[in-house]
Amino acid sequence: MPPKFDPSQVLDVIVRVTGGEVGTASSLAPKIGPRLDWKGLHMTMKLTIHNHQAKVTVVRSAAALVINALKEPERDRKKNKNVKHNGKIALDDVIEIARVMRSHSMEKDLSRSIKEILRTCVSVGCTVDGKDPKDLQQEISDGDIEVPLK
Repeated sequence: MPPKFDPSQVLDVIVRVTGGEVGTASSLAPKIGPRLDWKGLHMTMKLTIHNHQAKVTVVRSAAALVINALKEPERDRKKNKNVKHNGKIALDDVIEIARVMRSHSMEKDLSRSIKEILRTCVSVGCTVDGKDPKDLQQEISDGDIEVPLK
């Protein structure tokens, strides 16, 4: 016989969804879908289920934060496929994203976290202050750009 269900058990479920769209007809779709600030972006959500009640939290990723910082207009996911993100963000935005993602990163200091976010900017395809993110990484390594300690 299988073990009996424990109603006090807390269950965590990780789900990958597209923000701003209500998913298929399920009981969790109204809770997961309508995240309008992340409309059109693929994001990871964590469902914490306790006593048949679901609590939804957004698990932030560096790529989603960088794309959100680009402030691009909303796109229809079904009409526009393989979107290339081109634009520029400020170095201050990169520093703020690095501070947000600091808890996920295993880096000791903020400059390494900033370089990690700059690598994400390379993969997304955006520039930072009109420069290539690889060049900014080298300038941070050389000490040409001052980054805050915390």
